[in-house]
Formats: sequence, structure tokens, C-alpha cells
Amino acid sequence: MTTVRKILDEKAESRILTIPSSATVFGALQVMCEGNTGAVLVTEDEKIVGIFTERDYAREGEVKGRSAKETLVSEVMTSQMVLIKPETTLEECAELMGKYHVRHLPVLEKERVIGVVSIRRLAEGLIQQKQGTISELENYI
Repeated sequence: MTTVRKILDEKAESRILTIPSSATVFGALQVMCEGNTGAVLVTEDEKIVGIFTERDYAREGEVKGRSAKETLVSEVMTSQMVLIKPETTLEECAELMGKYHVRHLPVLEKERVIGVVSIRRLAEGLIQQKQGTISELENYI
């Protein structure tokens, strides 16, 4: 079974994008746009205190009358994150994403975030894993 460590190691660039909790939602959206990602980790005094996602913005932002340029990330972020370890399997990630209705899982190792697994990266990893299994079975036959 493939683990999170493998997909983190395979990614050429595994930059962890962060934004201070005092930043505006607009600022977070800019960072996400520049990083081509759907989520950023939120920090206070260099400590991770939450995650801000496109979904947070969609559900807690403009729809509720909040302006992205005036709303602080701390007001709309998700503070209860689902954290995983590098040894977590891709299947376990899929179960957690389904159970908690999240699309991003921060990866914690020795009390430090070393990456974030998105639903896209998970799907790519699962497809690659299944293709490997198919190839092995074809070679066996």
C-alpha cells in the first residue's frame, strides 16, 4: 500500500503555503492563486492554528455578506484540522476525507507540518497505485 510519504517524496515542489491569521481573506486568496492551490495553512506566531480553503471562502465569505478585503482569515478558517502522518496510507486518507468532509490533510511529522495532501494528489496517487497493481497482474498472467 502506498503511503503519504511516497506521494510527498514524488512531488517535485512541496512548498507549504501559509498565511497569518491576521491577514485578510483577499490576501489568502492571492497566495492561493499564486501557489495554484485550494488551501493555505494559517499561522499565529509561526504555529499552525488552522487551514483556510476555497470551501471556507465559498461558505463563509461573500454569501454571508463578508467582503474578502475586510474579513480576516481567522474569522472564516477551519481551526479543527484533520492531521495525518507520513505513514498514513492513501486508503486511510480517502476514508478520513470522506468521514470529515475535507479536501486537504496536513501531514505532521515530529510536531512539524511537512506537507499537505489534497484530494487531487490523493486521487492521482490512488490511480497510480491501481495502475501498478494492474501491471503486476498483467505481468503475472
